[in-house]
Amino acid sequence: MKYVNTGLYYYCLNLGKALRDTMSRDELAVFIPDHVRQTFEHSTTCIAQHSLQKFLMPSVSQYNIWHCTYQSSQYLPQRNKKIKVLLTVHDLNFLHEDKPAHKKARCLAQLQQNIDRSDAVVCISEFTKNDVLTHCNVGHRPVYVIYNGTNRLHQPVLMPRSYRPRIPFLFNVGVITRKKNQHQILPLLQKNPSLELILAGRHEDKDYAHFLRQHASELKVDDRMHLVNEITEGEKSWYYHNCQAVVMPSLAEGFGLPVTEAMSVGKPVFLSRHTALPEIGKDLAFYFQDFDNMHHDFMAGMQQYKRAGNEMKEALKAYSAQFNWEDSARKYMNVYRSLV
Repeated sequence: MKYVNTGLYYYCLNLGKALRDTMSRDELAVFIPDHVRQTFEHSTTCIAQHSLQKFLMPSVSQYNIWHCTYQSSQYLPQRNKKIKVLLTVHDLNFLHEDKPAHKKARCLAQLQQNIDRSDAVVCISEFTKNDVLTHCNVGHRPVYVIYNGTNRLHQPVLMPRSYRPRIPFLFNVGVITRKKNQHQILPLLQKNPSLELILAGRHEDKDYAHFLRQHASELKVDDRMHLVNEITEGEKSWYYHNCQAVVMPSLAEGFGLPVTEAMSVGKPVFLSRHTALPEIGKDLAFYFQDFDNMHHDFMAGMQQYKRAGNEMKEALKAYSAQFNWEDSARKYMNVYRSLV
C-alpha cells in the first residue's frame, strides 16, 4: 500500500477490509506503512512497516499465517518456518513486456524465491495461474485462483482543481507506462474530433509520459489528450460515470480492475486481447482485433452498445457484481483454514 491510488493499493485495502469484516478482531493483523495506517479502524491490530524490515522482520511468532499480498515482496518471515505463508501472485507482466532477458530472469528469480518460502499460492486469474505453472516451479504446493472484487465507486465528485472535460470523452485509468499501451488510443482522437481523452494515473514511466505528449502533438491532438496524473476515488468515479467509454489497449494485465469498475456503472469497455483481459471482459467487453483498425472496432462497438440501450447497461452491471470483495475474502478464508 506504499503507492496510493494504484490497483495494488486498492486490492490490499479492499481485501483487508473485507477480511476484517469476516474475522474476529484478534484473528487479523495488518502489516502496513504508517502513512496509510488511518485507512483501517483503530481496533485493527497493525504492525508498522519500514524498509529495514526487508533485512530483519519483526517478531510474528504469535501468528499462524503470513499472507504476502504481492508476489515480489521482500517482507516475508524467512527464518520462522513455523508460520505458514500464502503468496498472492497478481501477474508475471515482466515476461510480456519489452525488457532485457537479464531483468526478466532477475524478476523470475525473486518470484521463485517467494514461491519456495510459500505453502500455497493464489493467482488473481487463470491466465496468471497458467503463467506461474509454465515459468515457475511450484512443487506440490496448491495453486488457487481467486478473482479480485470490483472496487465500489465513491460518490462522483470533481474538485475545483480537477480537470473537467469540455466535450464527450474516453477514459483510461492506470499507471502511465509502456505496458499499458496508452499511445495507441491517440489515433482514435484523430478520427473522432468530437472526443477528448483522459489518461489518469501515476507516471511510473516518466519517459513514456513525455512520449505520449510528444506523440499527441505530432498527431495534432494534444489539445484533446489530458494526462491528469493521480486522481481521487471521487474523481475516478465521476470520470467513469460521465465518460463515453473506457479504452484499455493494455499489453499486460493480471486482472484489469478498470474493466469491472467501468462495467459496474454500465459503461462500455474496449480492450486488447492480451494476457488476462479477455478472461475478465468475456463477451461483455469489446475488443480491438489489432491496433491498426481501432477506429473501426470502436465505432462498431459503440453502435452496438447504443442499439442495445438499457439492456446492455444492466447486463454489464450484473456481470460486474459477480466480482465482489466479500466473495474474495470468503475464498481466502478457506485457503487460510486449509493451511492450519
